[in-house]
Amino acid sequence: MPSNQSTRRKFLQQTGGALAGVALASAISQRAYAGEDNTIKIALVGCGGRGNGAVHEALQTAGPKKLVAVADFFQDKVRGCVNGLTRSPLAKEVDVPADCQFVGLDAYKKAIDAIGPGGVVLLATPPAFRPSHLEYAVAKGCHVFMEKSFAVDAPGIRRVLKAGEEATKKNLKIAGGLRCRHEAPLEQAIGKIQEGIIGDPISLWAYRVHGPVGFHPRTSDVNELAHQVRNYSCYTWLNGSFLLDWLIHNLDVCCWIKNAWPVSAQGQGGRQTRTEADQLFDHYAVEYTFADGTRLMAQGRLMTGCWEFFGVTVHGSKGSAVLGEGQNMPRIFKGHQQTAANQIWKPAKGQHKNPYQVEHDLLFEAIRKDKPYNETEFSAKAAMAGILGRMAAESGREITWEQALASNLELAPGLDSFTMNSTPPVVPDAQGRYPIAMPGFTKVL
Repeated sequence: MPSNQSTRRKFLQQTGGALAGVALASAISQRAYAGEDNTIKIALVGCGGRGNGAVHEALQTAGPKKLVAVADFFQDKVRGCVNGLTRSPLAKEVDVPADCQFVGLDAYKKAIDAIGPGGVVLLATPPAFRPSHLEYAVAKGCHVFMEKSFAVDAPGIRRVLKAGEEATKKNLKIAGGLRCRHEAPLEQAIGKIQEGIIGDPISLWAYRVHGPVGFHPRTSDVNELAHQVRNYSCYTWLNGSFLLDWLIHNLDVCCWIKNAWPVSAQGQGGRQTRTEADQLFDHYAVEYTFADGTRLMAQGRLMTGCWEFFGVTVHGSKGSAVLGEGQNMPRIFKGHQQTAANQIWKPAKGQHKNPYQVEHDLLFEAIRKDKPYNETEFSAKAAMAGILGRMAAESGREITWEQALASNLELAPGLDSFTMNSTPPVVPDAQGRYPIAMPGFTKVL
């Protein structure tokens, strides 16, 4: 294992003289034949809901592994995560001493340093931080599980893609948190569609329409930066918008069906009923166009008392389908009346497995068996689809994929050098109101 190789290198470097090196190499060779300890060290960066979920799944993969370091912006998150794990059935897989529980914006470096080359770092902070965290992990020779949405702007996407290329050169494994890619019934349904069961896909619809996103009111014991990080879903510079961070799975499913990424987008969005002091649009409608002229329509809405649906619908020249995140049982129909009488396919029973667990199982298997494994490219491009949609909706303009990806506009300039006391890129005015994107006026390129 890479972690063992790293240990060997350090061991040899600490010896003096060629004779000592030969003797040690011989001892190591004998130890290898006797059966090495191939425990994989794990670090968790980001101890919120997504991070806690990821670490539980990582600790349930096959083979010896140990959580040895955690990091977060907030002390209470670190403490809660470690305490919860040590009281859980996974306690024997956890060994995180107090000096490996790190807090602050530079805590990710300390956690990654603690596992060393060959370890696995789980990156689960708000997406704005993903590019710098991924770069550091790859530079340090670590394998990575990175939660979606991977980045919030085009410069961040380019950094993620470059880090992924570097990981391939170093034979590092990277998994992306697009759990739909590892959901067996969905994989089968998309395979059927790509084989032509509904003819050529003509229109695709990605939906996530439901009630409001929660919000934690500002308390006197935290500064403005901490307040925004705790409410990261409500600030565009941190999560890239609801359209990106909450709709990314179904955008990815649609692009997966087409086996293509959109070439342009135009759309709209705004704030109609939301009154919380944040930046969140409470509705989006974005029309994407693919190179062949077919369309993808994405709808996001966060309002009470409205029609709700969470999933993807696809209409082809001969039939239609309902699938995607939010639809545990994909269904394919002849024609476009999606009734039980018209259903022509559904997945076989007993094939569903927890996709969150599957994505970790595949990553750790690839590490242990040294198989190629790098999900960076499609993960980053799925995020770019969300970013393109957000740019189109916020500006009110039609924007091409090439224009969006080439943009140098950063939502949080200088983020890599932020400290716990830095001023965030957006602040409230005298009335406590944050800047909201204004279609027709907001600059996105």
